[in-house]
Amino acid sequence: MSGPLTGVRVLEFTNLAPVPFAATMLADLGAEVVRVDRHDSVTGAPARPGDPLARGRRSIALDLKHPEAIAVALRLAESADVLIEGFRPGVCERLGIGPEECLAVNPRLVYARISGWGQDGPGAKEAGHDLDYLAVSGVLAPIGPAGAPPTPPLNYVADFAGGGMLAVVGILAALWERERSGHGQVVDAAMVEGAALLSAQLHGLLADGMWTGPRGGNLLDGGAPFYRCYPCADGRFVAVAALEPRFYAALLAGLGLVDEDLPGQYDEAGWPVLHETFAAVLATGTRDDWAERFAGTDACVTPVLDPAEAPRHPQAVARRSFVDVGGQVQPAPAPRLSRTPSGVPGPAPAPGAHTREVLAGAGFGEAEIGELVRSGAVAVAR
Repeated sequence: MSGPLTGVRVLEFTNLAPVPFAATMLADLGAEVVRVDRHDSVTGAPARPGDPLARGRRSIALDLKHPEAIAVALRLAESADVLIEGFRPGVCERLGIGPEECLAVNPRLVYARISGWGQDGPGAKEAGHDLDYLAVSGVLAPIGPAGAPPTPPLNYVADFAGGGMLAVVGILAALWERERSGHGQVVDAAMVEGAALLSAQLHGLLADGMWTGPRGGNLLDGGAPFYRCYPCADGRFVAVAALEPRFYAALLAGLGLVDEDLPGQYDEAGWPVLHETFAAVLATGTRDDWAERFAGTDACVTPVLDPAEAPRHPQAVARRSFVDVGGQVQPAPAPRLSRTPSGVPGPAPAPGAHTREVLAGAGFGEAEIGELVRSGAVAVAR
């Protein structure tokens, strides 16, 4: 392993998107991550070595309803620096692996909890998904075209950014603080709060009276003709983001509109005219025609690539922004550090592939391991 977190031990209790994403980020940065899989997953779906959300770690399979497995989990927590869980509030306490029990065996542990609504409050234990957290946080309402329902931005915002990535920030902050105090602590990462935090700029615009139109009618939500996507002759799209006057001037030059009598860039009354004009011109060429024409300019016009195309973009190729892991092309570790760079991630393990190895590393003897396997407390990949 390589990276700035080399030597940091992470115990990940496998769960949905935010937890494995947080663990992947830590593994990419060099942390030694052990994923705790369900004991019955060893006989489930086949291993996916190219799974981006499971790369670069080892796996142990435990039956967390088995008392001996709980003892194993606590023993693993003794030597861990970080524990990440994403169960509903109260589940880990009920199992006997909550913060109280884990910090009792390891006072230096950073115990990270990722949940939808947070660990307390009237709705803490309610079910929810990314879209629900976006809806309640105020993030969803401004997204989408005018006159239509809000558009779900996949599950990027709450699950991955507001949940997983925010948890990593909390974990790194707690690890840094531990260097001074010598003590661990609990990181409570709520996706609804993480999503709200991502909308900080929007709240500033609201306070300044700069976000007043309906959905799809403001500067950054597709309302501005110079900050939106347009269809091209081949049915594909270009993204236009010429916000500043000098970039807007380059846009007009590339579209051949410098000498046209057009409304001013920030004359909102004239935006419909600009939109129709830009749309008509861009519809005369293909996406790649426009990408070639605007290449090397400051017009901020780029092709809208689909996920399979993105790794072939010249900038991505030059910087090796995508890597092959387990036979699958996927995003490379980020960000990049000059002195302690991350290496290429290893493939995702099969559930339980390292059960014996992890137990031996935690001090379990061969006889103990054999008995844990026989009792069903742990499982080993076939």
